[in-house]
Amino acid sequence: MSSFVVVPQWQGSASSRAMRLVDGAHALGADLPASRTHAVAVPLEAGDGVGSGVLRCSSLMAVRDRQRVALRDADDGSAVITIGGDCGVELAAVEHSLLQHPDVAVVWFDAHPDLNTPESSPSGAFGGMVLRTLLGEGAPQLIPENALSPSRVVLAGTRDFDSEEQRYVTEAGIPVVTPADVGADAVIAAVEATGATSVYLHIDLDVLDPGELEGLTSPLPFGVTTSVLLETVRGVRSRFPVVGAGIAAFAPASPEAAADDMPTLLRLIGALTR
Repeated sequence: MSSFVVVPQWQGSASSRAMRLVDGAHALGADLPASRTHAVAVPLEAGDGVGSGVLRCSSLMAVRDRQRVALRDADDGSAVITIGGDCGVELAAVEHSLLQHPDVAVVWFDAHPDLNTPESSPSGAFGGMVLRTLLGEGAPQLIPENALSPSRVVLAGTRDFDSEEQRYVTEAGIPVVTPADVGADAVIAAVEATGATSVYLHIDLDVLDPGELEGLTSPLPFGVTTSVLLETVRGVRSRFPVVGAGIAAFAPASPEAAADDMPTLLRLIGALTR
């Protein structure tokens, strides 16, 4: 049975809706089994850049350190599901899976590749840099000790690339499964090509088409449908051990809006855990 780590971090987001991420994480956390759920305290203050080129870096570092402890406490040998918050919560979560499973591949279900550096980022927000940081490039304060290899990354449903991100994807040879091609067969084939024997699934909810979910921080058209995402997650789980997962960027406008989206989100959590 999976455990959960809830991280209501907002400091990594560039969105004007960033504070809604706190409400989204709490709403999701309230529907999880209390005995299997660990909460990470997030600083109230924005924090500062501490010379990193990353907005609010000091708070991001504090959350990462607290999240590392929560992940260790939650890890009983089953997959740990991280609930964000912004995509920056994957920094500690993917790092934790890499330490436990060096052979892991990361499938990045996200409208954006999150492959900027502090130098190339148009916003300075960490949410757009987190995967590049996991790959060993970015602010030294945030780079993990054991970096992920580009050969173990699959981008899925990604459709909005900055020029530096596109350059990096091309040079590193990272496969991109377009929204139109996302499905169990395509994603499984991409993971098989990495040579990995286990998988971590990152799901930024903006991988979905905006018509599927209201509470998105950065909605982009022409995304994946819920049914396709669920089918793909189930297919990957039937082929590979899923050793961890993260759900990020739920930002409901109100408690009523959160309740409207919750059936979709609970189906997604079910696909990850059952």
